[in-house]
Amino acid sequence: MNTPAELIRQHLETVAALRAQPDAALPAIKRLQAQRFEATYADLLSTPRYQPATRFFLDELYGDHDFAQRDAQFGRIAGAIERLFPQAVVQLAVDMAELHALTEGLDAEMARHWGRLTEATPAARYVAAWRLTGQRSQRERQLRVVLHMGRELQQLTGKKSLRLALRMMRGPAQAAGLGALQGFLEAGFDAFGHMGGADGFLNTIASRERAWIDRLFDSPEASAALAELLPT
Repeated sequence: MNTPAELIRQHLETVAALRAQPDAALPAIKRLQAQRFEATYADLLSTPRYQPATRFFLDELYGDHDFAQRDAQFGRIAGAIERLFPQAVVQLAVDMAELHALTEGLDAEMARHWGRLTEATPAARYVAAWRLTGQRSQRERQLRVVLHMGRELQQLTGKKSLRLALRMMRGPAQAAGLGALQGFLEAGFDAFGHMGGADGFLNTIASRERAWIDRLFDSPEASAALAELLPT
């Protein structure tokens, strides 16, 4: 059975291999997905209690940013994470790496279809690429990992000593070239600590994302529903 450090490295090697063969369509797909997520959760983004956690999910998990620097840092200290941190932090790192690999793999497959499609609008093309990619079980796994990360962050924010230790690591982390990793961990802790309880937030994510998975796979109105959320 693979150790957490081995799992982290394997997932990040998958991401690196995908990144080594970039597709010109990939930025458009990631940008559209980020726009869909932001529109889907506009109500949470405008609510002071939920705004930080929603922004964390959008920027750190669903965003269209380049995470190469953070990935390299996670891979470099995977063994140290396993040795030095509580099990919940270790599992959070494993989940982050798995989510990244799942997302990059699905996005890369969509990009391969994107260039061959002739649908008239980005929304229609996105739905067609989604359905050609298939892999419903991987989409559902992607959501389960996101929700598991949320539950882990909720658990960890109750450990005040861990949050204090994380703050004390800020200087050494920067000095060691681990600033992106440190920023990810602090952003997650702060966002979920600010919320004060994540059940309602995570239930909302679960219900809305499951509805979108079903819609994108099965609904004849999927393109119209997606188009309503995209900027004009």
